Formats: sequence, C-alpha cells, structure tokens
Amino acid sequence: MSDYYDAFEISPVPDPGPDAVAPEPFRGIYGMPAFVTIPTSDLAASVDFWTRGLGFFELFSIPGTLVHLRRWAFQDVLLRSAESVPAQAPAMSFSFSGVLSQIDPLVEACRALRPDSVDGPRDTPWNTRDVEVITPENARIVFTAAKPFDPASQEARNLEAIGITPPGGGRGDNEEHA
Repeated sequence: MSDYYDAFEISPVPDPGPDAVAPEPFRGIYGMPAFVTIPTSDLAASVDFWTRGLGFFELFSIPGTLVHLRRWAFQDVLLRSAESVPAQAPAMSFSFSGVLSQIDPLVEACRALRPDSVDGPRDTPWNTRDVEVITPENARIVFTAAKPFDPASQEARNLEAIGITPPGGGRGDNEEHA
C-alpha cells in the first residue's frame, strides 16, 4: 500500500511527453515555498550566465547586492554579492525541472558561455534526462526533464517497485488529500 497520489495539478511542470511545452516564465510575486541563495563575487557575470545559459530572467535586483532570478513558478534563485566563492563545486546539487526540448539548447548555451560547465545529458533509472551544470559561482545545478512514460520500461518497473504508479494506474483520485 502506498500513500502517494497524483498531484500534478499543483505543479507548473507539464505532463511528460515528446510534445510537452514549457510554461511561460512566471513574473508574479508570491511567498516562495523554497529557493536557493548563491553567493557570487561577480554579480554581473553570474546574472549573464544564469540568464543566457540557464534560461532564467531577472525578476528584480538590489544593485550591487542581490539579484532575484526566476524561470517558472517556484524556480527562484537569489544571487547574493559575496567577497569570495568556493574554489570548487560541492557534492550537493540543486535541481530545476524542464522539458525534454529544453535540454539540448540549454547544453549548447551553457557550453558557448563556459565550455567545460556541462556534464551530460544522461538518462536516469527514474525516467528523466539530466544535465549537470557548474555555474561561475561553482554551484552544481541539475536540469532535469521527464521522459515519456513507457509502462513496459525498466524505469516504470523501478518506480512501481517503490510504490509510484502512473496517473490512472489504479490509485484513484486524490480527494482525500486535497
């Protein structure tokens, strides 16, 4: 028995598929349920990489101090001015969702800006295609996109083994959870 249920309606991430369309950048102001703050010793260079390479936009800034970047709803990054940054990327990463059609352009854009910044893309056992990017601040960022779901795939068996079934896979609606 599993306590998991389909709650895709609360997410800006579209249903996986070869024709999935990314939502428009979200410019609304909301209470952020989660965000990442990244120190940078070169705010302008960081903003340039995040916007031109990773597809974020500048929501607002406090000149010389902080830039709030965003992509989709709930994909918020605060770049904060700092005297120094770590010499190398930590083992920890922060992940952002995308759609498959965004992976190759993102890889190309990041490599054009920083040739050695990208590792991947690679497919995962949980049915995503991931790209790891090391930013100018030495942050380890993973862009992940769900692949089309094939119920006969090894990935589907991997998910089912931990109690995650596809929508319509017999769990019913989520009325008790809403």
